[in-house]
Amino acid sequence: MPMYAYKGVGSDGKKAAGAVSAENARAARTKMRAQGVFLTEIQESSDASADSGQASGDRRSIDLSALLAFRPIPAMERAIATRQLSTLVAAGIPLVESLNALVDQVEHARLRSVLAQVRDRVNEGSSLADALAGTRQFDNLYISMIRAGEASGALGPVLGRIADYLEDQIRLSNKVLSVMLYPAVMLLFSFVVVGLLVTIVLPQITTLMTSMDQELPTITRVIIGFSDFIRTWWWALGLSAVGGLVGLRAFRQTERGGILYDRLRLQLPIVGKLVRVLAIARLTRTLSTLLTSGVGIVKSLDIARFVANNAVIAEAVDSARTAIVEGAPLATPLRASGHFPTMVTTMIEVGEQSGELESMLAKVADTYDEQVENTITRLTALIEPLLILVMVGVVLVIILATLQPLLALTSSLN
Repeated sequence: MPMYAYKGVGSDGKKAAGAVSAENARAARTKMRAQGVFLTEIQESSDASADSGQASGDRRSIDLSALLAFRPIPAMERAIATRQLSTLVAAGIPLVESLNALVDQVEHARLRSVLAQVRDRVNEGSSLADALAGTRQFDNLYISMIRAGEASGALGPVLGRIADYLEDQIRLSNKVLSVMLYPAVMLLFSFVVVGLLVTIVLPQITTLMTSMDQELPTITRVIIGFSDFIRTWWWALGLSAVGGLVGLRAFRQTERGGILYDRLRLQLPIVGKLVRVLAIARLTRTLSTLLTSGVGIVKSLDIARFVANNAVIAEAVDSARTAIVEGAPLATPLRASGHFPTMVTTMIEVGEQSGELESMLAKVADTYDEQVENTITRLTALIEPLLILVMVGVVLVIILATLQPLLALTSSLN
């Protein structure tokens, strides 16, 4: 960082001189002003410029290592930092001082570095929204709400709403992950058990039976054949699985493929209802938060359509945005799309007529969040016994394939 030699006057009226490190002359003036020194003269130190060439290689290597060590900022870390900044700003602490205090408090290294950049840019005169946008670490929803909060002079409350929104989304995601964790653990356990039986126990029994000229039972021959096929062609099966996943991902990234895939998800039994409820909960929560923060309805729909994480719902929201630009109310195109339940469109219509659309959208989001939790609870209660039955059935088949040769061998010896 460049060094600047300065001369100035302290708060006590005495002359002051020295050197300070800062990104530029403006940042150096601001830093010294915060220390009570008003500069009358400042210039970049020649020693610093002489050292700059020597340090440039190290700086490039540091930047490269930082780039290689880049890790996405977890959603929970962003939510905590936003909540802390909201508390500081709401307490009347100036924004730069709030950001400075926040940088000292944040433990996540990547987020601390990003917030330090934001603080420096705000200190140089940038708005908070522009400073956040420059880091490319915050989405359009976050930045749009910050910009609306700065324009309305209600940055503190808006930061609080953003923190509430992020925490709600984290809770919702955790609920969805919770229903997938148990099945994943059960399946992994069953694969381990079956793998040990097939790769260790059965081959030994097969070798013993073959050496004694004993015929293997049909079920044992089938499982051994399947095991041999897996061991021989595992690389081809792995390549096929990877190729299929890559092809499916590429197909989903096309406009037509994304719509077909998401439409299929919505039509799946049980799971389709959960996908729809999740999409509507996220959409209405986002719209409510944006509108409450002062973002316009058209801009809010532009942002919220991506939050639904479903191309079919996003297409319906995009059609609604076009209809609103032409003068139609929000409820009408959403009802015409056929993808939103009657309760949702009715509550939106009532909210538009009463001028309380934001609160109605929040109530819809609360209702559907509760439905998500109830649906996940029912799914968990249904999946647990089904997985146990499947696992027991698979292990039982493997055990039968193992015991039958042993029983046949015992009978022949007797």
